Amino acid sequence: MSYLDNILFALLLILGVSFFTINIRKIIRNIKLGRDVDRSDNKSVRWANMARIALGQSKMVKRPVSGILHIIVYLGFVIINIEVLEIIIDGLFGTHRIFAFMGGFYSFLIGAFEIIAFMVLVSVLVFLIRRNIIKLWRFAHSDLKGWPKSDANYILYFEVVLMTLFLTMNGADLWLQQMGVSHYVEAGSFPISQFIAPVFNGMSVASVVLIERTAWWLHITGIIVFLNYLYFSKHLHILLAFPNTYYAFLGPLGKFNNLESVTNEVKLMMDPNADPFAAPAADASVAPEKFGASDVQDLNWVQLLNAYTCTECGRCTSVCPANITGKKLSPRKIMMDTRDRLEEVGKNIDSNSGKFVPDNKTLLHDYITPEELWACTTCNACVEECPVSISPLSIIMDMRQFLVMEQSAAPQPLNAMMSNIENNAAPWPYNQQDRLNWKNEN
Repeated sequence: MSYLDNILFALLLILGVSFFTINIRKIIRNIKLGRDVDRSDNKSVRWANMARIALGQSKMVKRPVSGILHIIVYLGFVIINIEVLEIIIDGLFGTHRIFAFMGGFYSFLIGAFEIIAFMVLVSVLVFLIRRNIIKLWRFAHSDLKGWPKSDANYILYFEVVLMTLFLTMNGADLWLQQMGVSHYVEAGSFPISQFIAPVFNGMSVASVVLIERTAWWLHITGIIVFLNYLYFSKHLHILLAFPNTYYAFLGPLGKFNNLESVTNEVKLMMDPNADPFAAPAADASVAPEKFGASDVQDLNWVQLLNAYTCTECGRCTSVCPANITGKKLSPRKIMMDTRDRLEEVGKNIDSNSGKFVPDNKTLLHDYITPEELWACTTCNACVEECPVSISPLSIIMDMRQFLVMEQSAAPQPLNAMMSNIENNAAPWPYNQQDRLNWKNEN
């Protein structure tokens, strides 16, 4: 490899890492638009959750077929890309298989990489069949029309191309090793690409070198492109699943947070010695508290991290009783809409010198309708099912809270129930004097 090749490779690497860094900073900035929430407790439990769920993929295997296939692809992404380190060193310094000095261990690694690459190819083909031929319900759902459906296929095509280039590169390398071509040191074990090598018989050494170099360049370029494509794709979860599982809510799934201001007001009302007129006057310099959430800035930063982490797998929607019975609610759509709105807010900030300019849009109404929110049964099935510990329910409940406490826009049956509780101390419309009549019944 000439010095020009080394320089071109260095420029490609710098360009790719620079774009990736810029995009990651945008994501961090957008996530920080959310309200603060403390998730620094129980660090040992959080680390264990991250290791078990994000690294160990424990929730994926609840559905064995897709779970095992996903683990294979995941291992392929993590383990095969260890070889990227060798490719980077070779690309920068003009060496070839710089780690070949490890001998038998190196052969074991390359052999393992090839077997996993082949398994990834098989798994990806099964995924493509499930999505596009069998058309499983959760992949054919209306949520995934347009870009989300195309994105899922693009990433699978990416995997096929990268694994094919990897095996082609190794097959040509093996053939050149066998021909004793200088620079191509004998190193590695090639259990899969050994079947590709005979394809090059009868070709000139120069032609095979060209094929090997072309596959090498396309493979590393593809990895860099893939890395930067993550920002625009649902596959951002490859990176964000780790912090998302670490910062996940650790309390009981049915537990909801009480608003401190409301709690204090109730305590004041229930205190027989309290004088409600003696309450301190509101500080005019402090903006009044907003109850619930109508836009992404009203959500907390963990909820926004959830939105970016969503894998769009549809497991949440497939178990949602409201969706199953034909309601409009789809937990997956809640997360996708939140991410889309957050991206829109981020672009607004980018185009206005770092400041958000009101655009007369909100997450509520413009993206998510009240009908969707009120269809939720708060059963937590979506939270339990999510393979990366996302909570669509927390967003739904915050937006419901806004509808009730800020807009008085609860459904009529709910308003009637709350009125009955206020007037009768019970959800039912009867006089308080009749509350204990049931004990007189035979």
